[in-house]
Amino acid sequence: MEQLAVLREKMDRLWPHLNERARRLLAASEARALGRGGITLVSRACGLSRVTITKGLRELDEPPLPAGRVRHAGGGRPLIEVVDLDLPESLEAMVEPVSRGDPESPLRWTSKSTRTLAAELTASGHPVSHETVAQLLRVLGYSLQSTRKTREGKQHPDRDAQFRFINNEVRKALAAKRPVISVDTKKKELVGDYTNAGQQWRPTKTPHRVKVHDFPTPEVPRAYPYGIYDLARNSGFVNIGTDHDTAAFAVASIRGWWRAEGRHLYPRVRSLLITADGGGSNGYRQRLWKLKLQDLADGTGLIIRVCHFPPGTSKWNKVEHRLFSFIASNWRGEPLRDYETIVRLIATTTTAKGLEVSCRLDRRRYPVGTKVTDEELARVRLYPNPFHGEWNYAIRPH
Repeated sequence: MEQLAVLREKMDRLWPHLNERARRLLAASEARALGRGGITLVSRACGLSRVTITKGLRELDEPPLPAGRVRHAGGGRPLIEVVDLDLPESLEAMVEPVSRGDPESPLRWTSKSTRTLAAELTASGHPVSHETVAQLLRVLGYSLQSTRKTREGKQHPDRDAQFRFINNEVRKALAAKRPVISVDTKKKELVGDYTNAGQQWRPTKTPHRVKVHDFPTPEVPRAYPYGIYDLARNSGFVNIGTDHDTAAFAVASIRGWWRAEGRHLYPRVRSLLITADGGGSNGYRQRLWKLKLQDLADGTGLIIRVCHFPPGTSKWNKVEHRLFSFIASNWRGEPLRDYETIVRLIATTTTAKGLEVSCRLDRRRYPVGTKVTDEELARVRLYPNPFHGEWNYAIRPH
């Protein structure tokens, strides 16, 4: 055992400085010096197989190779793309059948895993393993990629001009220390033992147990988180609705923020600027949205100024990436078993830049299908802006 330890220490010291051939010859030289049982002992010390050390013994008796070579000329297995010259082209035709192969290829409509590709190539006369397929794909310039959300559909011609208008209005309001809030409804969430995307640290082999299928009946409760993000103070307020996401619910959420926080933070202001999406419960076409904002203006005495983002640009709304993204990260992998769990997880959301979030549960009813007559709409003190008045307007209190 002492001899093995000495030999292992010697090998460990020299091994990092040697190439493949030098390691083999060193091991063979030590084995020859030890005599009977030397091959086994050296194999245990350095990790090379007995076959490799035996090969090294033969090489000790051969003339040395030219400088810089590790194997004899022609040694080693040839690359498969050298043996099978048509393999790369056949593989690429399967990966990109529309541009390089047959558009009707069965692989056009299947998941192109390396195992599937290897099986198809083998069946077509190109025997290859799935590991080799993966290596060839990298050589050909392919990589595993997911979809990327960049295409926004048809853009309004004044899209960028509206962005500049909103930015200018927000900048002026913040400079005057007037409140600016970004609002929207986060996607509705199922309440119960349902899967929630993402992962969290838990003791090994103790995942949350949830239902196999997410096909809930209408009786399964839903949560409708309506978020209000205060741009100046980097704070969020989330109202969790339990009924429906309507314009009445949206304005009730804003009223809840003003009563709980806004009026205390901004006691002397006379106006409130709201940036909102162009659609949904706070969409610019929603009559009920404007009618309820009139009630909010009358109840608070505030001039309510609204700027809507152009259609198809909701991801630019601050509430999305300043509030909702962090909420989703905070509750990832956690089943939203009840409303109290949702409120707790949202209220504990923080960021390194100091985001603070408050949350409340709203169990009031907000019926859908509420109609606003022309007479009701006429009583709204609506003042459209000269630039896209349908997107930018003010509602003054009576």
